[in-house]
Amino acid sequence: MEQPRRIDARSLRGLAHPLRMTILEVLQLDGPATSTTLSSRLGESTGTISWHLRLLAEHGYIEEDVERGTKRERWWRAVPRQTILNQADFVDDPETKGSLQLYLRQLVQLYFDRVQNFVDEDWDGEWQHASEISDWRDLRLTKTQLRALNAELGEVINRHKAAADTRAADAQRADGQPADTETPADALPVVVQIQSFPRRPTG
Repeated sequence: MEQPRRIDARSLRGLAHPLRMTILEVLQLDGPATSTTLSSRLGESTGTISWHLRLLAEHGYIEEDVERGTKRERWWRAVPRQTILNQADFVDDPETKGSLQLYLRQLVQLYFDRVQNFVDEDWDGEWQHASEISDWRDLRLTKTQLRALNAELGEVINRHKAAADTRAADAQRADGQPADTETPADALPVVVQIQSFPRRPTG
């Protein structure tokens, strides 16, 4: 498995733009698209979308989907590789501080939009009951304990993701043999978001 990509200062500046982050979000969640379809969905001109697509490709976040593309229209897809951003990498880099703040603020906005879309959509009672929007505000943790909490949550999510990936791989077996496991017919894409951070007491 390919190692996660660690975002450096140059690639952060290439990504830290509201429209580029939104384009990448759409490609990651909904799959390959053309500048025309992205233009229609995001309400921007095809020229503007194409320019941002080229920048995302230049910085390695997306790539051309040559199997779908034609002479008249290019398809783009997100590069299937996990990215990691460590804020500590940029603490002593004042030139990157603005890009980091823009990136983080837009990331929070994208997270909010995902939840807002779920709330606004008409889901049946079972999906609403299975979903969760909760918070815990009374924890008192050290930095080490908070890192441990995040690591444990990540392990649980990765375990479920690995099982889902196995089911998806079995479903694509080309040897004609029955799959060892199958993805249930009612399975849908699910977003899990983790936000854990310290809060400065007031008063």
